[in-house]
Amino acid sequence: MKIHHIAIICSDYEVSKKFYTEILDLNIIREVYREERQSYKLDLAIGDHYVIELFSFPNPPQRPSRPESCGLRHLAFSVENVREKREELIQKGLECEEIRIDEYTGKEFFFTQDPDQLPLEFYEM
Repeated sequence: MKIHHIAIICSDYEVSKKFYTEILDLNIIREVYREERQSYKLDLAIGDHYVIELFSFPNPPQRPSRPESCGLRHLAFSVENVREKREELIQKGLECEEIRIDEYTGKEFFFTQDPDQLPLEFYEM
C-alpha cells in the first residue's frame, strides 16, 4: 500500500538527532530509551507523516557507502524547490553536490549525506 517508515542506525545518537531534527527539520513523534538494548529509538515525521526510526546501538559497524554496495543505496526526499533546499542546507553547514537533471524526468536533484555518510537525495516534486 505504501512504505511505512525507514529505520536508520546511527553511530552518534545526539549528532544524528540534531541533524535530522534541526538540519532537516523533521518532527519528533516520540523518543524512548530501551534499557535492555542500550538503545534510543526516535520516531520522526515530515509534517504528520511518520517516516524515519532513528536508532542508536552500542558499537554498530560502519555502513559501506563507497564503493557502493548491495542494500539501501540512498534515501530521497521530495522538495518543492531544489535550489532553495540546497542553499538552505549549505547555509546550515552541509556539503551538497551540484544540482543535476534527471535525464528521464527532466527534474532537478542533488545529494548530500547524513553524519554517518548515508547518501540523501533531494528531488524536485
